[in-house]
Amino acid sequence: MSAGRVVVVGSANVDLVVPVPRHPAGGETVLGGTLERHPGGKGANQAVAAARAGGADTTFVGALGEDESGELLHASLAGAGVRTDLVARVAEPTGTALISVDPGGENTIIVAPGANSLVAVGPEQAGRLAEADVVLAQLEIPLAAILAAAAARRAGALLVLNAAPSRELPEEVWSAVDVLVVNEHEAADLSGGGAEPVDLARALLARVPAVVVTLGGAGSLVAERDGEPVHVPAFPVAPVDTTGAGDTFCGVLAAALAGGAPLTDAARLAAAAGALATTAPGAQESVPTAAAVADLARPR
Repeated sequence: MSAGRVVVVGSANVDLVVPVPRHPAGGETVLGGTLERHPGGKGANQAVAAARAGGADTTFVGALGEDESGELLHASLAGAGVRTDLVARVAEPTGTALISVDPGGENTIIVAPGANSLVAVGPEQAGRLAEADVVLAQLEIPLAAILAAAAARRAGALLVLNAAPSRELPEEVWSAVDVLVVNEHEAADLSGGGAEPVDLARALLARVPAVVVTLGGAGSLVAERDGEPVHVPAFPVAPVDTTGAGDTFCGVLAAALAGGAPLTDAARLAAAAGALATTAPGAQESVPTAAAVADLARPR
């Protein structure tokens, strides 16, 4: 499998993370631990994963504020080997995510979009998108940016949409998607509900050619219109923090597809990368190396 070219169009946030003994109920206050500050945001996380863990030539198209948080994110992206020359610097503050993490590694997240609301695709970004093998996007940015990115693709390039956080999508977005990546909650929201992941995936195949439903510790389900759904098992690890694990999965999936891997094989590599990402705190800091991913994914 050769290295491919990925352009990630998405969000960048500074993550403010606090460990909690348990997540609070409505109206409840819970005393947490030490507050930590990490580079994050679905788009930036996925770009770091595509470059570092997936080995792809990766460009990030996003927006950062002219502030200290923007500098932190820019340095993290560049340090992972992501091309940042098309990142816009804007007057809005850099996006911020408020994250609590319980002892089992499960998290809750609230995002203040900030600069992410200004992500756009101009002529320079469109030129880079036209060179990509895979365009990867999420739903923390304006839909207009996603549609512009889809329109800028060359013939044969894939649009992979991680529909997170889930929201109502217009037909123009549905018709542009080649591979949809969702967790069970997002799949239920977008499909209108269903009892089992396979039912959710089959319902979504009416809208897109291929679906990957991530199932946490149970792995993922890969469904394509021209075949039967395939379950891809998870790799057993001892999780420390699940923040960014799904983004690592998406970034490596995109990188593997850009390199020519079939969807099921790409999902297996992505599962290995996502598992390794849960074994360290933070989002971008926890993204493993491509060598570590290959070692874990190697058939025993």
